[in-house]
Amino acid sequence: MLAFRQLLRRLNPAPVSRRQAALSILLGVVTIITTTSTGALYMWNFRRGIPAFATVGDFVPFMWVFKHPGELAGGLSFSLTLLAILLAHEFGHWLLCAYHRVVASWPYLLPAPTLSGTAGAVIRIRFGIPSLDALMDVGIAGPVAGCVVAIPATLVGLLLSKTAAGPVQPVLIQLNAPLAMRLLYAPMRLLAPSFPSLDNLLWHPVLIAAWVGLFVTSLNLIPAGQLDGGHVLYAISRRWHRWITIAVPGLLLIAGLTLWVGWLLWGVILLIPAMRHPYVAAYPELSGNRGRFGWLAVLMLVLTFLPAPFADAGLLGYLR
Repeated sequence: MLAFRQLLRRLNPAPVSRRQAALSILLGVVTIITTTSTGALYMWNFRRGIPAFATVGDFVPFMWVFKHPGELAGGLSFSLTLLAILLAHEFGHWLLCAYHRVVASWPYLLPAPTLSGTAGAVIRIRFGIPSLDALMDVGIAGPVAGCVVAIPATLVGLLLSKTAAGPVQPVLIQLNAPLAMRLLYAPMRLLAPSFPSLDNLLWHPVLIAAWVGLFVTSLNLIPAGQLDGGHVLYAISRRWHRWITIAVPGLLLIAGLTLWVGWLLWGVILLIPAMRHPYVAAYPELSGNRGRFGWLAVLMLVLTFLPAPFADAGLLGYLR
């Protein structure tokens, strides 16, 4: 608590123009609409004992909501859970930027026609990061803040989920559970053996939102380029960052063929010149115990990362 009070006293956020503030608010409002529309359809299915992603119609929620406007409020549990995780992540970065006098924008939520109604959230750092200490703090703060919200949201989502009325019907996309979700689920099954297995669990929209939040956290923790994991690795060793950043795109391209086609896109993104890490002075070196944050990043990556987030979704599988 004392450390948090010291953090608040040292905050010196950069001023934000009216244009930037208006853009942030506008994108936030649109994202609330898109995520709530998506969540409304998931809730509609859940109340009727139907898993998410069971039909092609589950991928186009906006037309469905237009025909069922009274169901829109049902999507708030999904929307608010997901946006809380995303905003916690970005405000974690923003707070440490303010602490280290790094000029950064407000978080921008990104609406998109995806399975979650959003492409995530970002902040824009307009000037360089002054030191390795600042780089480490800013890089690790987002994933930590996101996990602080995502882990209890996962637990709540598990408790709200229920046993399917019959055998879980085939779905077009099946979500695989990350280690964090399985670790939270295990004691629940131990204490209540009647609690359904994950294979027979009808996921509540809150659990789906928590899954998305954990997955987004894992993507950010990939130790390459300008991703959060890349920032952490660069602060520890620029040499390791350079070599791992070279290797990771190749590994992702292979994973895209066999595990999840989306890794192909991420491999290409990391090859874009704009993803090269900006220069940060090597001296002074990391102070105190900040180097240990690297192990924290590894732990979070292990808990959240899914080599195959969706079952049977590799490119070779689609070509069979």
